[in-house]
Amino acid sequence: MPELQRLRAGHAPAVLAFELANRAYFAASVPDRGDDFFDRFSDRYGALLAEQEAGVCAFYVLVAEDGPVLGRFNLYDLENGTAELGYRVARHVAGRGMATAAVRELCRLAVTRHGLRTLRAGTSRENVASRRVLVKAGFVPVAPAGPGGESDPWYQRDLVRQR
Repeated sequence: MPELQRLRAGHAPAVLAFELANRAYFAASVPDRGDDFFDRFSDRYGALLAEQEAGVCAFYVLVAEDGPVLGRFNLYDLENGTAELGYRVARHVAGRGMATAAVRELCRLAVTRHGLRTLRAGTSRENVASRRVLVKAGFVPVAPAGPGGESDPWYQRDLVRQR
């Protein structure tokens, strides 16, 4: 059973392998990270860990029992009890419910570990699978479409502390 784990330095090789193996798949639905991302991966990875340590963001990886990273699930801009959610899963596990289960688990962790009350997530109109994951995980569409009024949909989930 895959496990959602807080990002740590030791995950770097598996995260890089995940990003490289799925680069073309991700680029079909979101802008490509570009060659610079991969050329400077160590520096960027260190910066992510520093942001996490500072409490600005919280990064998680979905790790298979045998070690490979199957997905990344991130909370950005933790402030005033809210954060933005971003995620991506490997092509070979897409459509199997893993993203939905991991987003649900991250919602639980957002409350218990990070003290958050609200999560927001944006996606493109074309990314039907991502929108489906958000709805199954309890997110609802909000208006305006985005913080700046852009046309791609935004979703929100008000978190309830589970006791």
